[in-house]
Amino acid sequence: MEKEFKIHEVKKGDTFFSLTRFYNVTREELAFLNPELLEGLKLGQLIKIMPIEAVFEEDDFLYKDEIEAGISIKAAIMLPFRASELDTLSGPEIFENSPLANYVSDFYLGAEIAIDSLRKQGIALNIDVFDTGKNSTKIAAIIATNSLEENDVIIGPMYSEEVQFLAEKINTPIVFPVSSKKQSKLTAINIVKTAPSKKLFREKLLAYIEENFSDGNIILVGDATPESNDNNSSIKNILAIRDSIDSLSVIIPENGYIKKEKFTAVLKPNMKNLVVMTTSNNIIVASAINSLISLPEETTATVFTFDKTSAFNKIDNEKLAQLGFTYVSDEYVRDDAPKARDFNRKYLAKNGALPSFYATKGFDITYDILMRLAGGKDLKATFDAGYSYRVESKFEYSYGVDKATQNKGLFMVQYNADLTLTRIK
Repeated sequence: MEKEFKIHEVKKGDTFFSLTRFYNVTREELAFLNPELLEGLKLGQLIKIMPIEAVFEEDDFLYKDEIEAGISIKAAIMLPFRASELDTLSGPEIFENSPLANYVSDFYLGAEIAIDSLRKQGIALNIDVFDTGKNSTKIAAIIATNSLEENDVIIGPMYSEEVQFLAEKINTPIVFPVSSKKQSKLTAINIVKTAPSKKLFREKLLAYIEENFSDGNIILVGDATPESNDNNSSIKNILAIRDSIDSLSVIIPENGYIKKEKFTAVLKPNMKNLVVMTTSNNIIVASAINSLISLPEETTATVFTFDKTSAFNKIDNEKLAQLGFTYVSDEYVRDDAPKARDFNRKYLAKNGALPSFYATKGFDITYDILMRLAGGKDLKATFDAGYSYRVESKFEYSYGVDKATQNKGLFMVQYNADLTLTRIK
């Protein structure tokens, strides 16, 4: 039963009202899964809450949060607040002129919620916060005037150059909290990269296609750039040996866009057609989507891509839903999930607004790292113990050939006809 359902042991003070509010389920849903509840709740009773898939608890490799009695953690957060530079400007002036200021402030506000939550669970946290200023202007002075080695972990800095510099000076685990094109150059053994690399996005999609697409017709839509050509070659090499694949075609634009006729020439009616977009060019993506939604009724296609870039964000969601648009993502949030509801409630109460993407990342990264340390084990030992799900992130760490620790936690997300999103892997 525990492998199929989220289980709750009835404790003193539990009521139907408290359980339905905490788990965001109805009394009728609980009664359906637990007919014995018609006689009421009983102390020590084990009841089914929801199917295990709804809470992401999938197998024995899921990391189990533990808090060691009397645990105390010392940590530092290093972010480019640029306080001395920005303190003469008003709030609107700061945030209108500096996207970084939005990211930094929201990330920190999310981290504060994580710290508050962990303290309420009995974890003694000693947190130092450092303003690293502009890139590489303060980091050397911070290292020289503070005993950073005394920390169990450091979250930040946000500039990759500062992270590498810091990692060469101290042995403390350093958590790089953002995605960067330069993160492949972060090679120190004590660096923890929280953002999956774009290479991992591609590998995730290729693995999914290889595992789930065993028959039909595949069309790759590229743009003739080196990156797109490389993606096309990788997919072709993997699927070329599949006898069940009816055909595999590559389409590239003419005069900067893709005409409908290019699709009708290769798509097969009354057959499974999978279209993989290996381009993120705005015009090419838009023209391809418009062509695909106007196909004859007997010819249908499902669209996949490695990453939902800005090109797809500009497409009407109804069009994407019509094509069963499926993509790889490093975030998946269900606003009705207990974790999301609890975080949103706490953030709103403290900050007077709902959390942004950056705030949620700040919470997820900070909560995950500090909770792992709360078990009393070495941080890397907890990475070996399993992956974790937080509000919207999956943390599945492994050690790369570059020695640094890399998060490879990704989701496969699909648009539904009603415009909702479903995590399919």
